[in-house]
Amino acid sequence: MSGTPSSPPRIRLSGRSFLALTLTPEAPLADWLHALDLQLARSAGFFSGKPIILDLSLVDVQTPDLAYLQQALEERGVRLIGIEGADRSWPALAGWNWPESFIGGRSSGNIDIPEDDVPAPPAPSTLLLEEPIRSGQHIVWPNGDVIILGSVASGAEVSAGGSIHVYGALRGRAIAGIGGHADARIFTRHLEAELVAIDGFYATAEEMDAERSGKPTQVVLSGETLTFHPMA
Repeated sequence: MSGTPSSPPRIRLSGRSFLALTLTPEAPLADWLHALDLQLARSAGFFSGKPIILDLSLVDVQTPDLAYLQQALEERGVRLIGIEGADRSWPALAGWNWPESFIGGRSSGNIDIPEDDVPAPPAPSTLLLEEPIRSGQHIVWPNGDVIILGSVASGAEVSAGGSIHVYGALRGRAIAGIGGHADARIFTRHLEAELVAIDGFYATAEEMDAERSGKPTQVVLSGETLTFHPMA
């Protein structure tokens, strides 16, 4: 049976644009990831389903922990569609799953990460700890202040929704004002901290006021900068 040959189907093309976000990590990567965790705690799921381009222009082939950065981002739900600012020949990137980068993108400027709408927190309360905080311990108290009568060892971490008071030496990490409380403070009789943070803004040991090292100090957030003041 003969008939007129059917026409081939038409191939329909249409355009669709997406906003790809760019993450630009910087050394030390452990501190940058910690700051990312603090931000994600305030805006859970922000990166879920969003395409991310990783810009490595602020790190180099010698940056410590670079080999583990991609895995650390994947564990946080960050989906990479492109990597730029680095060379695939870097030894630290040998085990990376390297997606093909897109061509022709242009920057749209900085984007603020919105904070999740959360219900009103319970009435503030204070956690009193009479024992020293040992290395490896993590204390999290989102409902108010934390008072520690002893010291906080190197490798320990204390997080509080309010202020943190350390009557002994602060040698580990103190993270105050979690959940968006910029008026929180950190107090210690002996400042030797690895990291201090208030409301997501942090300073590592190298960034702290050297004149306050080993002295009674209070840490205050002024704008977006942590300041260090004497404490009587």
